[in-house]
Amino acid sequence: MPDAPAAWIDEITWTADGLVPVIAQDHETGRILMFAWMNRAALEQTVATGEAVYFSRSRGRLWHKGEQSGHVQRVHDIRLDCDGDVILLCIEQIGHIACHTGRESCFYRHLHNNEWQITDPVLKSPDEIYG
Repeated sequence: MPDAPAAWIDEITWTADGLVPVIAQDHETGRILMFAWMNRAALEQTVATGEAVYFSRSRGRLWHKGEQSGHVQRVHDIRLDCDGDVILLCIEQIGHIACHTGRESCFYRHLHNNEWQITDPVLKSPDEIYG
């Protein structure tokens, strides 16, 4: 007989598209590294493997973070907010690069005097990462 669906996953409030927003945070520093989406399959694979798997809306498929770059995210903790509609992943970012631009965090721009200023350096060129 197949395994029954896990009750914990039914406590999540999914969007009409079957997705839930996910914030990835460095488990040691607390720095927010990125934002992405998960569907049920992505969350189930994340739990099963201990590595972050997201749903890429642009590609229309599951996306194992680091599948091309090698910059996987090892999951240390998974948290659900009070409304049940946002997931927080506390992760270890392998290679210290979470952003496709080659930066530690996707949140590398700061609004100052009504202009976006880049605050974080590129750690590795995207051409080096993705070829």
